[in-house]
Amino acid sequence: MQTRKLGNQGLEVSALGFGCMGLNFSYGHRISTEESTKLLHKAVENGITFFDTAEVYGPYTNEEIVGQALKPFRERVVIATKFGFNIQDEKMAGTNSTPAQIRKAVEGSLKRLDTDYIDLLYQHRVDPNVPIEEVAGTVKELIQEGKVKYFGLSEPGVETIRRAHAVHPVSALQNEYSLWFRKPEHEIIPLLEELSIGLVPYSPLGKGFLTGAFDETTALAANDFRQNSPRFAAEVREQNLAFVNLLKRFAVEKEATPAQIALAWLLAQKPWITPIPGTTKIHRLEENIGSISISLGADEISAITFEADKLKVAGGRYTEAIEKTTGL
Repeated sequence: MQTRKLGNQGLEVSALGFGCMGLNFSYGHRISTEESTKLLHKAVENGITFFDTAEVYGPYTNEEIVGQALKPFRERVVIATKFGFNIQDEKMAGTNSTPAQIRKAVEGSLKRLDTDYIDLLYQHRVDPNVPIEEVAGTVKELIQEGKVKYFGLSEPGVETIRRAHAVHPVSALQNEYSLWFRKPEHEIIPLLEELSIGLVPYSPLGKGFLTGAFDETTALAANDFRQNSPRFAAEVREQNLAFVNLLKRFAVEKEATPAQIALAWLLAQKPWITPIPGTTKIHRLEENIGSISISLGADEISAITFEADKLKVAGGRYTEAIEKTTGL
């Protein structure tokens, strides 16, 4: 497995990471702790060293699963987790990034992950009521105390990134980025290049849509969080499947799958981009890892991008209310 450097502070991870959220949260189904452990162990065996979780996934239980599974490999892996929300009655209840809340969240995460330190600590979403300087300053203190190694942000705007980075260097930014959500290309990616900050795309396969597993009739469970994504609505599926068909055309040429082409395209954008696809299935994990060995030439990358530019995504990625919590 190739490795990539995120930021200039020493953070180095596998070129492909693993998004752990879906193991037991959000997708309308979950796998057992035993199955999760087997899957995460398989990821480590195949060279993945970068694992992403958060206190709100569950809430709390995802960190426990990840911590337990990765404990035998703790010195070999990089664990990222996140703070930034109040949690009441086992649900997110608004943003909260006060210094006291950050410290409370970190102590909880350390306990659930059963570790002495967090490799990469993200602010999950920007808190409009707490200056980002206070947030960055608190994380800086936690780094000085040895409880955290690296500082990250998720879905902030460009000004927030600059202000945070001025207080303490940001090593990584986690944003949604894929062939069918390319908004970070406009302002975020140029800024990250300027400031030498790594990018960790979540939902690099469009929450599963770009794998080709969906068609016009695919049903979502009532508790699947993709129910809140207008672009998964039945009436827009046909239009959005144009992206999958594009990937399928290139996949045939490369003897690959649509998911592998989607990931290979992302990996080819910048040497400091590390996607974190998630899965609950070992064969999908192996498929994702296979994207590392797919070499797309400059002409092929340009061709995929050119064809994608002709297409228009139908529907927003989230409801309007949820979208307002991001800086994009």
